[in-house]
Amino acid sequence: MILTDLTILNYKNIAEATLSFSPKINCFVGSNGEGKTNVLDAIFFLSFTRSATNTQDALNIRHGEEMMMLSGRYDLDGTEEVISCGQRLHQKKVFRRGQKAYKRMSEHIGLLPLILVSPNDNELILGGSDERRRYMDMVISQYNPTYMAALQRYNKALMQRNTLLRMASEGGTVDDSLMGAYEQMMADEGEYIYKERSQFIDQLIPVFQRYYDRISAGHEEVSLNYTSHCQRGALLDVIRNDRHRDLAVGYSLHGIHRDDLQMQLGGFPIKKEGSQGQNKTYLISLKLAQFDFLCQTGSHTKPLLLLDDIFDKLDARRVSQLVALVAEDAFGQIFITDTNRENLDRILEQSSGNYKIFQVQGGQITL
Repeated sequence: MILTDLTILNYKNIAEATLSFSPKINCFVGSNGEGKTNVLDAIFFLSFTRSATNTQDALNIRHGEEMMMLSGRYDLDGTEEVISCGQRLHQKKVFRRGQKAYKRMSEHIGLLPLILVSPNDNELILGGSDERRRYMDMVISQYNPTYMAALQRYNKALMQRNTLLRMASEGGTVDDSLMGAYEQMMADEGEYIYKERSQFIDQLIPVFQRYYDRISAGHEEVSLNYTSHCQRGALLDVIRNDRHRDLAVGYSLHGIHRDDLQMQLGGFPIKKEGSQGQNKTYLISLKLAQFDFLCQTGSHTKPLLLLDDIFDKLDARRVSQLVALVAEDAFGQIFITDTNRENLDRILEQSSGNYKIFQVQGGQITL
């Protein structure tokens, strides 16, 4: 898959830009805060129908403007696709494939597979378990639309069960038949979600470890372990057996909404043991393994690879290993941001020569 052209209007600090890209490497150079990351975020938006950083769509509209628009022209294995999104203040965004607007945003997920490596990934290590579940859900949803539908049904049943639990904890009565129906739906959808997450992590681990070993030059040992209440037995039994505790606290204590990934370095939690460089190496390795995984599933299309400020916090040895890695032919189209032109020049020296370098200053993007 290749993103050939991108048009941006009033997106974050970018007033207007029309960009044509190299099918291999595209570099964005500039100081911090100039808008490099916003270009990558616009590309991310066209794949996932949302920003990677802003939870409220209205915050993506440039200050002082009434609307924003993004449009990307893609080559999907020889077929041209134009994906666009427009939004006005106080109105819902409209996403289109060609001239046809999507009825549901979920219909679009997976069409344009994409991997983003950014400083915000640090929340996967330092943040709560919801960040790590979101990571699994984002990857699996890109190749399995059934998964997203199951997740939506599970979350709806969870919300409804929590409403009953909260009412009961405040002195109300429990409708056992209704409670049982929500628990059955949580169990049915939850078992499927657990199976998909387990298969994904099992396949991801050896590839992830291989990438980490290469970037760190074999100096450290890492592991990744998926934990779930489903591992205790049938999920319906796990949920129902602890209903009395849920009634006491007013929400559901058990289910796949409590799943987590244990990230370890040398047998200990990397959250406590890892240096900044080790943490970044862990996250980069995880994302590159995700790239491999998506190449082997779904449409077998190589995802876009977005590398935002990727070299920060890495020592010279790790930078050298990473430079050699991303310059390989295994990766498709790559978008890289950096404040240090020297790092980018090292990648370009090892590339086939098919690249473009963009300068970014104050939201203005030039070749």
